[in-house]
Amino acid sequence: MKTRFNTYDLVCSITELQRLIGMRVNQIYDVDHRTYLIRLQRSEEKCVLLLESGNRMHTTAFEWPKNAAPSSFSMKMRKHLKNKRLESLKQVGTDRIVDLQFGSGEAAYHIILEVYDRGNIVLTDYEMTILNILRPHTEGDKVRFAVKEKYPADRAHTATIAPVEDIKKCIESAKPGENLKKILNPLVEFGAAVIDHVLLQAGFVLGCKIGKDFDVTKDMSRLIEALQNADDMLKNAKANVSKGYIIQKRESKPSTDGKEEFIYANIEFHPFLFEQYKNNPYKEFDSFDVAVDEYFSTMEGQKLDLKALQQEKDALKKLENVKKDHSQRLVTLEKTQEVDKWKAELISRNQSLVDNAIFAIQNALANQVSWPDIQILLKEAQARGDPVASAVKQLKLETNHVALLLRDPYEDSDEESELKPMVIDIDLAYSAFGNARKYYNQKRSAAKKQQKTIESQGKALKSAEKKTKQTLKEVQAIHSINKVRKTYWFEKFYWFISSENYLVIGGRDQQQNELIVKRYLKSGDIYVHADLTGASSVVIKNPDGGAVPPKTLAEAGTMAVAYSIAWEAKVVAGAWWVNNDQVSKTAPTGEYLTTGSFMIRGKKNYLPPCQLIMGLSFLFRLEDSSIERHKDERRVRIIDEETEKDESIVEIDKEIEIEENSDEDECVEDTKQLDTIKEDSYTEVDVTSKENENKDDSASEGDTDFPDVKIKIDYSTLRMELHDENDSLDKKNEEKNIICLGDDKPIVINSNKEKTTKSTQKQPPNKQPDKEVKKVEQGQLKRGQKSRLKKMKEKYKDQDEEDRHLAMEVLKSAGAAKEDKRRSKNKDPSGPKQQGKKKGPVKPPVVQSTNNEHFDEEDTGPLPEVDMLDQLTGKPVPEDELLFAVPVVAPYNTLLNYKFKVKLTPGTGKRGKAAKTAIAVFLKDKEITSREKDLLKAVKDETVVRNMPGKVKISAPQIQKIRNK
Repeated sequence: MKTRFNTYDLVCSITELQRLIGMRVNQIYDVDHRTYLIRLQRSEEKCVLLLESGNRMHTTAFEWPKNAAPSSFSMKMRKHLKNKRLESLKQVGTDRIVDLQFGSGEAAYHIILEVYDRGNIVLTDYEMTILNILRPHTEGDKVRFAVKEKYPADRAHTATIAPVEDIKKCIESAKPGENLKKILNPLVEFGAAVIDHVLLQAGFVLGCKIGKDFDVTKDMSRLIEALQNADDMLKNAKANVSKGYIIQKRESKPSTDGKEEFIYANIEFHPFLFEQYKNNPYKEFDSFDVAVDEYFSTMEGQKLDLKALQQEKDALKKLENVKKDHSQRLVTLEKTQEVDKWKAELISRNQSLVDNAIFAIQNALANQVSWPDIQILLKEAQARGDPVASAVKQLKLETNHVALLLRDPYEDSDEESELKPMVIDIDLAYSAFGNARKYYNQKRSAAKKQQKTIESQGKALKSAEKKTKQTLKEVQAIHSINKVRKTYWFEKFYWFISSENYLVIGGRDQQQNELIVKRYLKSGDIYVHADLTGASSVVIKNPDGGAVPPKTLAEAGTMAVAYSIAWEAKVVAGAWWVNNDQVSKTAPTGEYLTTGSFMIRGKKNYLPPCQLIMGLSFLFRLEDSSIERHKDERRVRIIDEETEKDESIVEIDKEIEIEENSDEDECVEDTKQLDTIKEDSYTEVDVTSKENENKDDSASEGDTDFPDVKIKIDYSTLRMELHDENDSLDKKNEEKNIICLGDDKPIVINSNKEKTTKSTQKQPPNKQPDKEVKKVEQGQLKRGQKSRLKKMKEKYKDQDEEDRHLAMEVLKSAGAAKEDKRRSKNKDPSGPKQQGKKKGPVKPPVVQSTNNEHFDEEDTGPLPEVDMLDQLTGKPVPEDELLFAVPVVAPYNTLLNYKFKVKLTPGTGKRGKAAKTAIAVFLKDKEITSREKDLLKAVKDETVVRNMPGKVKISAPQIQKIRNK
């Protein structure tokens, strides 16, 4: 398998990569100690250049795993090359050395890439003085590759072909039978593949040998012409961009049904389809750079192919072993029966001999003759020719046995006996008849075993065959899934997709918190955090820049709290959110911010306390043709989308007096508790400002003037609307807000945003409100409302102005809330103007900030396009074509509509066991398809576990039965 560039490959790559000149270095990463990624950017154009010491250089469109902490060599290159422009990219002489120059003049720096021998990467300044080197070493006595030494660029080769005389001398001095290509390779700068190609074109055979296929006197002229053609190919490669080719090898694939299948493994990559590879299967690409990227990037996939092939061979071999074992067992049992039958027959025919032998040995033992003496007596008897002693071959007194050589006594008769002489173990505890019966019993037992084996053979073979087919199917499914599986960029963080299709990511540690804010927090995004130890920095990605709905804010807040100390402590807590421009890394004078810490400027928008209930589920990657079926599966839902009911409007003439210590948002929040109110009641309440009633004639005192308004409260939808006496308000700047009070039912409030305008005119002293504020008679209140209103008043009596203001910021209900008289004196006398109702998309509150700081966009990172999120679904249907499954841990409310889900709460269970239990629950689902089973089985346990908050208690229907199993 080819793993490195030759000279021809390098020339073709350099020619194609000239398009990178003029791009600036955005960032540098290291994949391993030999492979480095240089991210380049020019306006909207971006690309990643991959350099591997000693092997290759090409751009890549694949996501390569980067080291979490950059190496010292990466840091050195970042220091000198960041934001530098790539000025030139050229080959040094004709050697396999590439010089990349970044910057110009005295600010220039060079990256020298060597792709021969053990390779090297060298960073130098404009004078070619080495600043850092990947592999310091010494060549000979004088040339040293080390820091502060000059890079010896003059040592590179300058000619593509050695002089003809030198080539001729080397060929003449070569041994007969030596390969011609092996001799030419160090003398020319083309590469082995090009040499084979031009030799074949010149009429030489592949693998041409000196003295056999090549004669120096006759074929030298043809050889020089062939080498000249190779030089022309090299010049053409410097002038034109080459295509790319991946040469493949076909390997047979075993199968149970007898059909022959094949897989294709990549073995070579080339910028030209050479003569020696024209009969091989190959893949063609528009450019050599793309071909190389595909070749190296799919190398892991190819390893999976070969691994799956080996697993399939092992499975089929196991099946063959089962068949062979059954056949061998039957043969063994049959032979055992035959041998036992012979032994029993011989004992029966030599009954007197066997009994005499047993009696003689038992008599000696009864007379307390020692075993060695018995052996001596036996030898003496054999020497005298005693027939009984002659039959004894071995004494096995330790097991109370004796081995007798028995023959058929009737073999001299006319009928030829089938019984051959045999040494048989005789048990001294039994007579001859008892020993014969023992062997007959063994024969019958072997016969029964044989019969059972024959009866079970069919079932066993069918079971083994079925298991093998299932193994082959699972291996193929898992291997194809792993090959197709694309790891999304956000999977290295805590993440989930909200119920309204917003990507939410959170840091696993301080370094990731820092990374998320500095690299991925962009304009329009929302930053969510909780004032708890270990809380994750959570970012709601909002690429469209529109308003983020409150339900998504609440889900992100749950995530921030769950990944904190609150999970282990089992403490219910709340989170807060701010806009992206309120997050800063600049600390106040004299202070220092540690890694993962940030300064928040402006007001924090606090979210209601959330329950510590997370869920585990799976998202499935849809094939493109199935995406349309799940369009708008996760979207912003508002009350107006629901079926509108016929609402009976009931006007209450009496008016509610709002106490100074209560706000309208408090009433709205507790309206949910008024469960005795009928859902179809729609109440209209007239409210005027109490300040207007007692307002001083002088506008200089700063009283706030509220227009006369009418509040309509629909208790079925918990909707509150404001109207003036003409049933029309200014609708220019109104906005609709959703307030999540609970887990499943949002409250929609059409609020009127306060807008203050300055006015120097004094109001007429005789102007009075058209209506007076009256208290609602007790008879007008429905049953239970009086006590509930008292509870509400008692609940909020200790709430100060700041607390109310924070609550209003969360709810963003800017209706005609009454302010404290003491504060209203300092306000503009013109007072706030009410705004009308506006229907439209839900918008969150926007908090203005004076912080204009922007982080250095060292790596903008991939954008979470909505199309990418739409490729994932939690509700697959049988008609969908699914590619792979991705485990997701999210607030449980987000997963309510998913097909597979379990509830996670703080507990004592280990995460690994919880993950296995959850997958077992999913696999037992009655509605699961075979494809979904394969996808779930293909997910590794560590992938499922890594996003769980900590020790958990898992809850799901029928989970106890699965645990008991």
